[in-house]
Amino acid sequence: MSATRGRGRPSRTQSEAGPATRDRILEAARGEFSAHGYEKTSVRAIAKAAGVDPALVHHYFGTKEQVFEAAVTATFAPALEAPAAIEEGPLDDVGERLTRFVFGIWENPATRAPLLAVVRSAVNNDTAAAVFRRLVATQLLSRVARRLDLPDAELRAELAAAQLVGIAMLRYVIKVEPLASASVEQIVARVAPVVQGHLTGP
Repeated sequence: MSATRGRGRPSRTQSEAGPATRDRILEAARGEFSAHGYEKTSVRAIAKAAGVDPALVHHYFGTKEQVFEAAVTATFAPALEAPAAIEEGPLDDVGERLTRFVFGIWENPATRAPLLAVVRSAVNNDTAAAVFRRLVATQLLSRVARRLDLPDAELRAELAAAQLVGIAMLRYVIKVEPLASASVEQIVARVAPVVQGHLTGP
């Protein structure tokens, strides 16, 4: 008689499936979270969409929260490069560079849809919101703050992020008019000086 597997442990065949299977699970998770939000997505549903056993999802990612964090990290990979918009140049026009970068991501259809799904999940669920906050704080805001080299740099970075995230919410999620229909150039012209003030103003 063969030894029984521990509960939640994938078989040897499953665990040796390799990176391609992990990527398939992650892609399925992004699709499920995008379509149904955090609360209505289950590990079982993710496994079904990926064509694997639920135990394999736990094997690669752990809990549903950890699966969500991995999916968010993959989704926000382009946005997490935002500190480069600050690091690659002088600080006297960093507000415009950062503003253009952020709204460039939102305007791109390829990145807008997954961003909307993540933001909606974060708005509607405390666990998803905690994951989102942790990711933004550790991967984005702390790096921006270090570049500023000011006593209140962390607060400045958070205020700049709040300005950009708030406008993005109104424009792309809630779709408040006339903001939703305004051109990106109009938005950049109005918002960039405010972001600049948050980051480097007195």
